[in-house]
Amino acid sequence: MISQNLNVKTQNYNSNLKSNDVKIRSYKFSLYTIQFVNKLPNKRAFWSIGDQLLRAATSIGANLIEAKASSSRRDFIKFYEIALKSANEAAYWLCLLRDSYSELRSECEILLKELQEISNMLGSSVLTLKGKKKF
Repeated sequence: MISQNLNVKTQNYNSNLKSNDVKIRSYKFSLYTIQFVNKLPNKRAFWSIGDQLLRAATSIGANLIEAKASSSRRDFIKFYEIALKSANEAAYWLCLLRDSYSELRSECEILLKELQEISNMLGSSVLTLKGKKKF
């Protein structure tokens, strides 16, 4: 079940903590989203929403990887901003699924919770990179 696997383990002395590495969490979120989408009913509406969710969810991590290879600080920030926008879009699709297909409601909630944490990490990173974070 997805809920048991979303506790991403770190490889330090305290293996019960979730990873603070947004890239790792985004990658794992993509994997769980793939599993989740494969559970959706074989109906036209779910194909479309599932496809959009899959694109948005996997785009988060892909943009973080692109940021690593960016040619400037400005490009680096832009990729993080795009990753955050993808996270917001993925949340929209998950909410649609949660509210339209009650059988997977609890799994949607679990994915939404993890997505919210990833979004918070991305948002904080963007603010820090732009020098707008208040301490």
